[in-house]
Amino acid sequence: MGHKTPLFDTHVEAHARMVDFGGWDMPVNYGSQIEEHHAVRRDAGMFDVSHMLIADVTGARARDYLRHLLANDVAKLQSPGKALYSCMLNEKGGVVDDLIVYFLREDWYRVVVNAGTRDKDIAWLKRHVGAFAVDVRPRTDLAMIAVQGPNARARAATLIGAKSDAALDLKTFFGRDFDPWFISRTGYTGEDGWEIMLPVAEAPGFWRALREAGVAQCGLGARDTLRLEAGMNLYGNDMDETQSPLESGLTWTVAFDPPERDFIGRAALDAQRRAGVGRKLVGLVLEERGVLRGHQKVVVPGVGEGELTSGTFSPTLERSIGFARVPAATGERVDVDIRGKLLPARVVRSPFVRNGKACIAI
Repeated sequence: MGHKTPLFDTHVEAHARMVDFGGWDMPVNYGSQIEEHHAVRRDAGMFDVSHMLIADVTGARARDYLRHLLANDVAKLQSPGKALYSCMLNEKGGVVDDLIVYFLREDWYRVVVNAGTRDKDIAWLKRHVGAFAVDVRPRTDLAMIAVQGPNARARAATLIGAKSDAALDLKTFFGRDFDPWFISRTGYTGEDGWEIMLPVAEAPGFWRALREAGVAQCGLGARDTLRLEAGMNLYGNDMDETQSPLESGLTWTVAFDPPERDFIGRAALDAQRRAGVGRKLVGLVLEERGVLRGHQKVVVPGVGEGELTSGTFSPTLERSIGFARVPAATGERVDVDIRGKLLPARVVRSPFVRNGKACIAI
């Protein structure tokens, strides 16, 4: 048996199919995974993401600390509640984890890290406190529910009382503290919605209220097809400590300016830029019948080989899509080895789908 979120019993009561995910017992689906996927694209769905770790970073030098720790630059965050996506890197430029950081005050930031790396991440955060003298506090008193879809905010707003007007006014990639709740207009699906942090004791009741308000229960299966359609990386698949952001489609998350900011891993990334990045992460659309899966070999005629990092059948596009790490010289076409047969695939720019609409030609 693995770790359990505060909603474990609620999932079991709903007859969810439970699986081990990074040491956590989590719902993969409640029935039809495709129906859960479509619920998010067309209406509203919810996910238990309480297995992810929320941590508060506080202290007078919290900003300096995070500017050293993260590849993106929290100096960009000037308005309270503004969020930033970034990677934490090791000294070789590999990705320790990707995360979201919220600026609440000059002496208070909130970070949300992945479930499978939470212990490693907390150790890494605390290891680099050093002279910054900040406090890193895991918020195990909070659960987190993601409500996603074109109607998600409107449905959830009916259940949060006096917080609703301020929450509905949030701009994209902003959060607001409603102590002890915290609501942010963020997500991992390519749809509008909220990620709601709330006290552990209140999570089961709120989940049931959302369900009664017509928000579909969704599991990890739909979350994965949604995030891949949305062109969002998954840690452990599309990047890890052996690959840099420059090799993982995440160059946009690295703030190289100002040049004097010496974040962990900077020297390695600067060297990689000078030498030239040998690999890149691309989106693929399979042009024949078949399903793209992680670790399938990608053949780039006249160039070399690569590998699928993520792959799935896209319920929205009704095509097989994926991410692949391939030689930097890869052009518009590749072949994928599926059960010993080379099938043609088209290289595309992700995202594949956003806000329910295709972003690529199909």
